[in-house]
Amino acid sequence: MSNETATSQPKKGKNLYDYQKEALNKIFKSFEDAPENYHLLYQLPTGGGKTVIFSEITRQYLKHHQKKVLIMTHRIELCKQTAKVLTEFGVENKIIDSKASLEDQDKYDCFVAMVETLNNRLNDDMLDISDVGLVIIDEAHYNSFTKLFKFFEKSFILGVTATPLSSNIKLPMKDNYDELIVGESIGSLIENEYLAKANVFSYNVGLTSLEVGANGDYTVKSSEDLYTNTDMLSKLLQAYEERAKGTKTLIFNNGINTSLHVFDTFKRAGYPIAHLDNTNTKKERDLILKWFHKTPNAIITSVSILTTGFDEPSVKSIILNRATKSLTLYYQMIGRGSRVLPGKSDFNVIDLGNNFHRFGPWGADLDWQKMFRAPNFYLDNLLSDEEIESDFRYELPAEVKAEFANSEDLYFDVKKVYRDTIQGGESSKRVLEKSIEHHAKMCVENSEDVFDALILAKMLGGDIDDRIYRYSKCISKSTHNFIDWLQDDYRKKLNTYLRGNFDEVYEQIHGHPPPEEE
Repeated sequence: MSNETATSQPKKGKNLYDYQKEALNKIFKSFEDAPENYHLLYQLPTGGGKTVIFSEITRQYLKHHQKKVLIMTHRIELCKQTAKVLTEFGVENKIIDSKASLEDQDKYDCFVAMVETLNNRLNDDMLDISDVGLVIIDEAHYNSFTKLFKFFEKSFILGVTATPLSSNIKLPMKDNYDELIVGESIGSLIENEYLAKANVFSYNVGLTSLEVGANGDYTVKSSEDLYTNTDMLSKLLQAYEERAKGTKTLIFNNGINTSLHVFDTFKRAGYPIAHLDNTNTKKERDLILKWFHKTPNAIITSVSILTTGFDEPSVKSIILNRATKSLTLYYQMIGRGSRVLPGKSDFNVIDLGNNFHRFGPWGADLDWQKMFRAPNFYLDNLLSDEEIESDFRYELPAEVKAEFANSEDLYFDVKKVYRDTIQGGESSKRVLEKSIEHHAKMCVENSEDVFDALILAKMLGGDIDDRIYRYSKCISKSTHNFIDWLQDDYRKKLNTYLRGNFDEVYEQIHGHPPPEEE
């Protein structure tokens, strides 16, 4: 491939930014002396203009070579977007989808194809690719593309992605690409006002009930069990009202049932919201997205579908109502809010999956080259959920905390109390006894009689469960049955303690017995 400089602007389409021109020069230079079957991977953050860059590469390639270009995507929306940008750059192209006729294929030098459709057409020998010199793969981290490489053993392959980590941890990208070129960083794009800055608000969530599936990420079923419970839905609504109320918002979930619960929760609260998943028809999807575009405070709750191939710059808030172990998905979800607009220089990210603790800030200075060469080293060094949560402090929900306004000390450090108790030669059971005494004191401090105290005790369920979980880790026993038994036993003992010791605790706190009933 000849090294035409990228400083020449396309006759049609968009003017390229300096960093995009620099990327073109690096890519052409890499291909210049490479063998004809060279595989190059180019990384650029979501919102950096990957489609613009490879559209200009296509234009220049076709101008200087007597060969054709094929661009592969994994979704029909990306096919259409790519075809539109290519047309803006003066590149005539043909979309190869399930309905496309290939009788006129000789008229085109550029094809845009869905990966599965292309695979079928090539296996049926319906598309002539003998003259394809350059293959461009959008969202190259998806492993589905690699099965097509065997058809292009004499073509340059250029993969583009925001995160050079394979969707299949068993098939690293270094096995399919010879070189990685790293583009402009998120930090630099923010500093130069090409991307908006993310304001991250992370809410601590207990995730130890989640299970990891064969793909290396949390299973839909275990996610649904956690994120459809009343406490999590309340936490989601509270987080929205605290940080995103009145802004155009995307909520990402792991499971259709979760998204439907979210839809119902927000609808009942009176907020304008729509649900979207891959079972919606094209007409339904188009109507929802048009409504979302024109409604200033609209909310969409969705399942994966809007992570790629969706561009709505007016999005002001992103809510991660799920946990993921995929750095790529983490960056894709947040990236949906990063587009700049006049008057928009930042956006909100509400994290309800401990993703911030797992991966660090969106736009952190990551060593993509190291991840490309040794992806397992990166993945193996991610903190586990237990490690992340060990540093959390449980916070009572705002409405519960308000009921304990008379208590100055609401926190009980189970790990410290356990260590002090064992070092003092006492039994580990004393930890729970001390915890019960602390909870009882909180209840009595905010009650006039034992009946009030028992009502308050019922409100402490989340705090009780958190303390029991931490206690079980201290004593190295964490089976579900054992924890369930401890939680039930704790509640019974707290109630018994309050009934038997209310007057005594009340007098210790106030210096006089509780008032007698008239």
